[in-house]
Amino acid sequence: MVWRFFLSIFNLSDTIFMTVISNVMDNPRAFWVVNSLFVFALSVFCAGVLIPQILLISFRKRLFDVPDERKIHQGVVPRLGGIAFKPVVFFSVALALGLSMLLGYGQLLGNIGSESRPLAFGFCTIMMLYLVGMADDLIGIRYRAKFVIQILCGVMLIAGGIYINNLHGILGIHAVPLWLGYPLTILIVVFIINAINLIDGIDGLASGLCSVACLFYGLTFFMLHQHVYAILAFATLGVLVPFFYYNVFGNAEHGRKIFMGDTGSLTVGMMLCFLSLKLTMCGLDDNTGNVHPMVLAFSPLLVPCCDVVRVYLHRVRNGKNPFLPDKNHIHHKLLALGIKQRNAMITIISVSTIFILFNILLSLYLNVNWIVLGDILIWTLANIRLTKSIGQLRSGQETNK
Repeated sequence: MVWRFFLSIFNLSDTIFMTVISNVMDNPRAFWVVNSLFVFALSVFCAGVLIPQILLISFRKRLFDVPDERKIHQGVVPRLGGIAFKPVVFFSVALALGLSMLLGYGQLLGNIGSESRPLAFGFCTIMMLYLVGMADDLIGIRYRAKFVIQILCGVMLIAGGIYINNLHGILGIHAVPLWLGYPLTILIVVFIINAINLIDGIDGLASGLCSVACLFYGLTFFMLHQHVYAILAFATLGVLVPFFYYNVFGNAEHGRKIFMGDTGSLTVGMMLCFLSLKLTMCGLDDNTGNVHPMVLAFSPLLVPCCDVVRVYLHRVRNGKNPFLPDKNHIHHKLLALGIKQRNAMITIISVSTIFILFNILLSLYLNVNWIVLGDILIWTLANIRLTKSIGQLRSGQETNK
């Protein structure tokens, strides 16, 4: 009799659970919220399981990032954390699709089907850069070869129907002809990928900036009812969370610290390219308060993009190869002022977040060209001030000697 009692309770609980699930999944907004949260949580879990295994293999095979005069870290640290990124994101999205179909809900499949062309080419570009990044981390690849692959990725995005077709009033330009839109798209793809790759200079900086961007893109696409792209953004955010923990809080002496390497920076950079370019094609929308689409698309990438432009111009002005690394990035400047590495990371991520929020707010009242001009002016003046402060600090140190 007792076992029948517990069985009846179990059956009742199972019935209630299925009823609740059915009611939630039948609500369109709740369906997408559940799927987004599921994909995010699954990515966090899978990356949290996979990264320690990558650490173990890296130490067994002695696959380390050895410090040199340009690098900041101390001791040997594995740099293959990015190997977890693409498999975890794709697995999480695929499992969410499979489970929704298993339960009899075809909304996710329908959304993927309607966006099958851009998604197919977008996934191909991410796969290409994932393999290139892995090869670069393991054996090294010349930067010219990486540029060729990045250009090819831009071409593939164009083939997928993702390209700049409207500047929405920037420099007074609206509709962009194909002969200009195609090369501009390739330029932006190469530019953003390298900006993310080059900002990866101190613990947590690239992953923190990309996490903020993914969170923003996920929420924006959700409001635009572009739910497949929102899920991709949240899946990418999910894989960055455990990586950020191991990268920032991991102890190198105990073998718990890891870098994303080119595998991670190129993969995430390509994902952000894909999402930002897609966002430029959405246009003005009441669901986002008619915020300018270019502000929505590129504000999350403003800090790494402005930094890489300044660094490239500085190298060219000083007669150096613009493609060879140096120690002139924004994080290097903050470190030169004596700011601790973690504080520098928090400062830069905070500045990026402030830029995003203020640009969105200002776009409701100002022309987008004034916003672009203001961002460039603020970034330039801030860097001039940093350079002067570094010069004064060094002069004071030499005087004391």
